[in-house]
Amino acid sequence: MAIWGKVLGFVFGLMFLKIPGAILGLIVGHFFDKAYSQDFSQLGGFGRFFTDQDGLKQQAVFFHSLFAALGHLAKSDGTVTTKEIQIASALMDDMNLSGDAKREAQTAFREGKERDFPLVDTLKSLHEACHGRRDILQVFLELLIQAAFADGELSQPEYLVLEKVAKALGFKRLDLDNLIRIFEAEVRFRQRGQGRSQRQSNHKNYSEQQSLADAYQILGVNASDNEKDIKRAYRKRMAEHHPDKLMSKGLPKQALDIAKQKTQDIQSAYELVKKNRKFG
Repeated sequence: MAIWGKVLGFVFGLMFLKIPGAILGLIVGHFFDKAYSQDFSQLGGFGRFFTDQDGLKQQAVFFHSLFAALGHLAKSDGTVTTKEIQIASALMDDMNLSGDAKREAQTAFREGKERDFPLVDTLKSLHEACHGRRDILQVFLELLIQAAFADGELSQPEYLVLEKVAKALGFKRLDLDNLIRIFEAEVRFRQRGQGRSQRQSNHKNYSEQQSLADAYQILGVNASDNEKDIKRAYRKRMAEHHPDKLMSKGLPKQALDIAKQKTQDIQSAYELVKKNRKFG
């Protein structure tokens, strides 16, 4: 039942013409509701008069900052290699960027390579656009960590850039180091899950015990923690990286793949710990 016409008519009529105006407003509002109720409802009520400009801005700033930071990261050791360019291009493809969006990402990457690129100011703009949402900013940092390790190792210049990024986004060095350890554990754990041969794996003697240790690392717990603490940590980690939750907070849908992969790793790690500890 549509009532907004009558409500608004009554309020404005009362404001300007007192009781007679309120009565007149009710009458006019009634006909408005009758004539437009179906169309108004189909268009989402008053929601159709508003657009999510803040969300669009956040996503635009996220992408520009990400690829500019990637360019800066690639240039950190003085030379941008073909491999690093391929990594950035692969990330654009993974995010299904094409046309103007891909060209803008490429432009941002080139900007980030410039000697005078304002990295800290760019990241402050990102922090502001994301309203300081730690989970969104953490995904941003995790994407950079993933890119830094794409060639199999993390160089000292790359680490220094990541440290600067983390600080600008409100993360401590301890937080950064923990995210790096978790990422390394996830890579080893994932390789084991994919059943790679010893010649393919960088971890030739990756035992079941090491796999379990990585599972604890992924969950952010210690082997000595009790069942209750492990379950609590598991739920917390899953909530932090749940794709729907992150998307509702403004994470671009193109960047959700890392969140999906994270939840898969967390789930697999939890299943291994649960099996080993024999709890339900």
